[in-house]
Amino acid sequence: MTVQMYLARRRQFEIGLCILFLFVLWLVQFTVVYLEHLGAESRFKPWEFLVWEGTSILVVGLLFPLILIWDRRFPLSKETLARHLFIHLLLTLPWSLLHVVAMVALRTAIYYLEGGSYNFGHWGIEFFYEYLKDFRTYGFLLGAVYLYRFLLRRIQGESLEPPDEGRPKDSIERPERLLIKKLGKEFLVNVRDIEWVEAAGNYVNLHLGDRIYPLRDTMAKLLERLDPDDFVRVHRSYIVRLDSIAEIVPLESGDARICLKGGQQIPVSRRYRDLLRTQLRSA
Repeated sequence: MTVQMYLARRRQFEIGLCILFLFVLWLVQFTVVYLEHLGAESRFKPWEFLVWEGTSILVVGLLFPLILIWDRRFPLSKETLARHLFIHLLLTLPWSLLHVVAMVALRTAIYYLEGGSYNFGHWGIEFFYEYLKDFRTYGFLLGAVYLYRFLLRRIQGESLEPPDEGRPKDSIERPERLLIKKLGKEFLVNVRDIEWVEAAGNYVNLHLGDRIYPLRDTMAKLLERLDPDDFVRVHRSYIVRLDSIAEIVPLESGDARICLKGGQQIPVSRRYRDLLRTQLRSA
């Protein structure tokens, strides 16, 4: 599999890898807990261990997107590390509370269907115990997200050092090229080669085929520098080159999905859907 093939179906691969990881983790943790009770006199049945570990991991998987949302709102960068890291530490508390409540609710329902009852124990003591585990889990998942992004940039040959230090550059009139730092050098990227743009905290990622170039700028300021006849904003986090669009798929929610010629799929929010239609008609 090439990098380009992976990027064309990146979201599908990421979801599949997450599901596979959680499934393997479920089996591993069940095996560990089961073996711990195997040698001793235990009043629990094997299916109970499966339920305990399974409900916990299932809820972690369902809550994982919440970490991504919070990371988008409070990204860990050089300028905001101390402040945003403290915010993430605070967010571990509601995240753990949601995990424990949902986990106990699922276990209670399963035991009820089995004809029994589930006893979580003393809520104060048990929640403190679960919070200590959730604190580590939250940190592990957040760290895994940044490690994954780091490795993805390395695979694509991107620079390890932050691109374009300092404040975002002032707007200029329709540049034909953008100055990008990559591999410790400065390169000029042709604007006409940009297929789509994605917001990434204090940066924007310029997508050119299977290459990604990070640029320190905001979506609004970058859009001012791009030709409106060629580029359109379709989401608060996405800008698309009109010539890169293969098809637009309407969704029942009122949103839409853009399929690019390179195979990528970009969400279109209702807020920008009419603007996209207008620019396509005038193109």
